Amino acid sequence: MLVLASASPRRLALLEQAGLKPDALLPADLDEAPRKGERPRDLARRLAREKAEAAREGAKARADLEGCYIIAADTVVAVGRRILPKAEIVDEAAACLRLLSGRAHRVYTGVALVTPSGAIRDRIVETRLRFKRLSTEDIEHYLASGEWRGKAGGYAVQGIAGSFVIKLVGSYSGVVGLPLYETVNLLGGEGFPIRFGWMNAA
Repeated sequence: MLVLASASPRRLALLEQAGLKPDALLPADLDEAPRKGERPRDLARRLAREKAEAAREGAKARADLEGCYIIAADTVVAVGRRILPKAEIVDEAAACLRLLSGRAHRVYTGVALVTPSGAIRDRIVETRLRFKRLSTEDIEHYLASGEWRGKAGGYAVQGIAGSFVIKLVGSYSGVVGLPLYETVNLLGGEGFPIRFGWMNAA
């Protein structure tokens, strides 16, 4: 049994892209605010682990999920040590886009796996991106699209904002929300039959 500790349609789609169909979704409602002095990398790891732990507790209440594998992830966008918010209001998104315009930034995605024995394994994936210089019109029209809402750093690379990216070094799927290489390796390393669903994937 495979559980995804997320309600994100992007993470679900990425798992399914790798031929992995979760048997249940157990999203966690956490306070995602960084702690004082917490680095972006550490925040991504902590939140992924906390989501995994919350889902592990939820799974214990369900007999059908006994001995399941649980995947959780969290994505943090940062400029230097400055952590950008998951934009919920237009002013937050506008501030993020102005900051990212014409410069490099990093996206850290933490992935945590709860094994059937209850142990937690994790990985951190760092991806470097550079945006083109965004005009006032670029920003205004992107904000009007609404695509930024709820997205770390105020943008979705799999959408319109993909056209802002001059360079990406690292994991594209990690920036979207779930680094597939690391996720599949974590699962495979703990004995999950990762190729089982491939036969019917076409």
